[in-house]
Amino acid sequence: MDTQQNTALTRALAEVPGPLPTSGVIHITLPHTDRFTVVGNHLAQHPDLSCTAVGLAVRIQSLPQGTEVSIKALTARCQEGERRIAAALRELEAHGYLQRFRHRLPGQKVITRTVFCNQPAALLRSRSQMPAPAPVPPPAQPPVQTQAQPQAHAPEPELNSEPDSQPEPDPEPAPAPPFVPLVPPPTAPKPPRPPLPQPGTLTPELDRAATALLSDLRRHAPEFTLSEGDIHHLAPAVATWLERDAHPDTIRRTLIDDLPQPLRHPVKLLKHRLTALLPPRLPGACDLAAPARPRVVLTPFQTCDDCDRAFRSPDPGHCRDCRETREHRGEDARVAT
Repeated sequence: MDTQQNTALTRALAEVPGPLPTSGVIHITLPHTDRFTVVGNHLAQHPDLSCTAVGLAVRIQSLPQGTEVSIKALTARCQEGERRIAAALRELEAHGYLQRFRHRLPGQKVITRTVFCNQPAALLRSRSQMPAPAPVPPPAQPPVQTQAQPQAHAPEPELNSEPDSQPEPDPEPAPAPPFVPLVPPPTAPKPPRPPLPQPGTLTPELDRAATALLSDLRRHAPEFTLSEGDIHHLAPAVATWLERDAHPDTIRRTLIDDLPQPLRHPVKLLKHRLTALLPPRLPGACDLAAPARPRVVLTPFQTCDDCDRAFRSPDPGHCRDCRETREHRGEDARVAT
């Protein structure tokens, strides 16, 4: 089997037109007739995307419309693990090839929708750069007939006669909505980053523990070999986590687990995670206490003075039927008098 494959490859190599290069790869290009996907060189040769991200983009682009492309679904299709696939999806999302957003269904269920664009740069073109649509010829108008001036003996038109109805011109087509790109351009102004969290009181104990935790990160991940200036700048944020009773092991795992590949700016990643993933303060005992149930006041039972029937009323007296009977008797007495 190996000899047949080498023979076929050698025969195809002999049919390559033109002189072959003395070094580097030699392409044998055979035209596809079915089951192929067109991939642009802007993706295949992207200088900032990893090979995992490029391969995952090609895999997603080749899938039919409506195929599930979540992290777990792609893990079942590919050989890579969930971490590498999640990191590759973040790369594609950062460069505009992928967009994920929340969508609420009619039944109050929220799902994540994924949109993949094979040419994100084309979405950034303004409408002025897009080809103008072909002009539409105006509708033909009926010829205007000139009326002769009425003579003196001509009868005057009736006052109640309606004027001849003329066809109204077609309304102008509504202007097309402005082009709104899904991916913001690289030159778009970015929102200011939130400041680093600050503790209520930076005690010497908190500062020493935060400094030690940041200095110890390089033992677990060599990428986080921080300078003294960076440690001094990030120590108040770590002290805020410690002030909120976060365990040092939990802080360390939050900062160095599931890292993007390749990691270019470790300090920026630490700033983002310390700010965006800051846990809330632990609730106190009074916050965890069950809320007091509202007091329900029940109206007591009373016994009617006339018929001894039980009825609910805050004060003793007569039931409703006896009160109505007494009212009728009073009215009859007033009528008789």
